[in-house]
Amino acid sequence: MRALVLHPDIQTDRSRRSPGPALEEAVALAAALPDLVVAGAEVVRLPKAQPGLLFGKGKIAELKTRIEELEAGLVLIDGPVTPVQQRNLEKEWGVKLLDRTGLILEIFADRARTREGVLQVELAALSYQRTRLVRAWTHLERQRGGLGFVGGPGETQIEADRRAIDDAVTRIRRQLGKVVKTRALHRAARAKVPYPIVALVGYTNAGKSTLFNRLTGAEVMAKDMLFATLDPTMRAVVLPDGSEIILSDTVGFISDLPPQLVAAFRATLEEVLDADLIVHVRDISHPETEAQAGDVAAILTELGVRDTAPAIEVWNKIDRLPAERAEELDRIAARRDGVHAISAVTGQGLADLLADISHSLSPPRHRTDLDLPHAEGRKRAWLFEQGVVETEEQGEGGTHLVVNWTDRQERAFRRL
Repeated sequence: MRALVLHPDIQTDRSRRSPGPALEEAVALAAALPDLVVAGAEVVRLPKAQPGLLFGKGKIAELKTRIEELEAGLVLIDGPVTPVQQRNLEKEWGVKLLDRTGLILEIFADRARTREGVLQVELAALSYQRTRLVRAWTHLERQRGGLGFVGGPGETQIEADRRAIDDAVTRIRRQLGKVVKTRALHRAARAKVPYPIVALVGYTNAGKSTLFNRLTGAEVMAKDMLFATLDPTMRAVVLPDGSEIILSDTVGFISDLPPQLVAAFRATLEEVLDADLIVHVRDISHPETEAQAGDVAAILTELGVRDTAPAIEVWNKIDRLPAERAEELDRIAARRDGVHAISAVTGQGLADLLADISHSLSPPRHRTDLDLPHAEGRKRAWLFEQGVVETEEQGEGGTHLVVNWTDRQERAFRRL
């Protein structure tokens, strides 16, 4: 199918991105779908969004001519489109239309491989479709059945469809609940093995899977393509100091990630919540690298990740930059704690990165004397779960403990 990609550059939107890179990302998203040919792409500058049609009437007529010239059967709009706008635009142009959320859902549906991934995508798609019933049905006045003398005229078609979707959502959530329990059992089993977990996170196409393959020798799909991998993968890695870790490759993030997907993939991203160290991989060669880093930080904060583990920032794809710029970034990274300029393709900077991972997972410890009243049983239990208690003496007013812990463990204890 031939598609036209449009990026609405709405002037009243204060959070809007630079239109050039935004359009490039939208085209890359479209290219991630098989059997789809991007016939054209353009930025559409709008003073403001029109509530019923998004674009003004003159622009709609102009774009209709453009669609006919390209013989496009699909229009992809890089941004949110309401159900009413979608219905009206499809009627005006006579083609199928997808907004950014719908496109990302299509990609995820095509890429999900594991049972959990398929269920999560199906759940997200149903949640999205529930809001689109106004577009799907043009006979909303049509009503079903009713028992005549017993009651009213019956339920409308849209009510019946919404109820069917709600039933399907309940069924999928029940199935996902079983998957989540199984994953929790796996995490509990891994917790008994003294191997810390290091999670790779980052914007989609930042090079996480390439770095994962380089460090583990695995063959996870790694392409210059958005959302090349969806399902999380875990492998054991031996660090230079001889210690072992479990490295986890997770789904990539993206700006304006649909809320349905954030919620649906929460179970998968719980692997990140349990990580002992987070490695944030950035494509430092991308013109919007700072904005991408902000998107990743926002999603991690939404998931409650930022306070759970220390983080290392990796500036990947340094090999794609001019030599002078690459050397400059290398010097800047060297002056910052927890920042590394690397190339997952060539291996540049990986030795220092692995050494920093080793250091971060074995931080210095210090001894502290604690006096806990008997009522603070939860805090005492947490200390023993962490394995930091060296001695314990019971007294009349409470318990005296000597603990040997890291700064991060102490901060976590103080927040209990």
